[in-house]
Amino acid sequence: MDSLQLQQLSHAQGVVTLPGSKSISNRTLLLAALSQGSTQVDELLDADDTRVMLQALQQLGVKIARLGPKSVRIDGCGGVFPVTEADLFLGNAGTAFRPLTAALVASAAVNRGHYQLRGVARMHERPIGDLVDGLRQLQADIRYLGQAGYPPLEIRPTGLKTGTLQVRGDTSSQFLTALLMMAPLVLQAQAESSALVIEVVGELISKPYIEITLNLMQRFGVQVQRQGWERFTIPAGARYQSPGQITVEGDASSASYFLAAGAIAGGPVRIQGAGARSIQGDVRFAEALALMGAKVVWGDDWIEASNQGTLQAIDLDCNAIPDAAMTLAMCALYAHGTTTLRHIASWRVKETDRLSAMATELCKLGASVEEGADYLRITPPMQWRSASIATYDDHRMAMCFSLAAFATPLEIQDPGCVAKTFPDYFDVFRTITASGHA
Repeated sequence: MDSLQLQQLSHAQGVVTLPGSKSISNRTLLLAALSQGSTQVDELLDADDTRVMLQALQQLGVKIARLGPKSVRIDGCGGVFPVTEADLFLGNAGTAFRPLTAALVASAAVNRGHYQLRGVARMHERPIGDLVDGLRQLQADIRYLGQAGYPPLEIRPTGLKTGTLQVRGDTSSQFLTALLMMAPLVLQAQAESSALVIEVVGELISKPYIEITLNLMQRFGVQVQRQGWERFTIPAGARYQSPGQITVEGDASSASYFLAAGAIAGGPVRIQGAGARSIQGDVRFAEALALMGAKVVWGDDWIEASNQGTLQAIDLDCNAIPDAAMTLAMCALYAHGTTTLRHIASWRVKETDRLSAMATELCKLGASVEEGADYLRITPPMQWRSASIATYDDHRMAMCFSLAAFATPLEIQDPGCVAKTFPDYFDVFRTITASGHA
């Protein structure tokens, strides 16, 4: 479908069961593949990004059995991939490309493997230099096949060392995640009993995503010692061991669209699959909704949002919720006053330059928008305009702008881009909305 026409919507109410978290799904798949033993993964996200990871792992010789639509069994390879030569295509999945790059470096040090990693054109525009620089401190032989600092990459076999390495934290937290996840593999390949220390240079953004990484590593038997957010120590003897079974939480980033619908259009809307017990930072989006005046109620694995008044503008540091902060930009359209979303420079290196894309498309609807290097300032439309919204092959742009339909009819271009993380998003969105003027 080239485009999707959305009629003006009057109300949102209902219950949505979330798809599995992309961040948890792809980390879990890789950790299961790197472990000793077999792992059953349940409630796995079935979308483009996880399919890319599953395909890559199978291409590397990992045995994977499909147990059901959302369940797989993975026989771990103990940190060394059986296949020693592969050319991997990883689409635009950062949660696959970055950690796999590091894991393949560690594997190549043992199996003398030779690997290439590629993606779509946009992936080749997303920086990876900070991760490569960190890996090279371990003596990794990793080469750029195109522009320096960006994919595609080539990995050649070489021995690795332990000790201390440094990585910048201000571009993407996925670089630190990749190094943390591969660290036990490096230690496993060393004869001496030494730890591996990772120091973060500069400010670490998106800390909640590192908390997901550390939580899952612990589930697979590796306890990382953390000193603040500046120093991480992976102890000698660390090894991944299967927990046997693991269930993926519902995706908290995807929850934001439905919770926002409840806050914008009355509600109540309840999401199931993530709540007070969630390990995902994006559940804090619900706290931001509460600051805007929505009524938010929490359960252990659910959150509900509703609102009977006008939302209020906020000025918020969004470093901890970078993906869900995009949804706050849509809520700002319905708020009294001017909303400022700060500390969102990481938007520029996502599936598209989201700062520029959001500013452009919000203006089409009649909003006044100020785009800064790391902030967005949004004043609601004096008069709403119907528009054709470009989505830039970015799933979150398409899902975010569905929320504009509570004020005006609009067109969503390339709605199929939601297949990256939520293939049936628009079908689910229809279940909680009603067409026509209130």
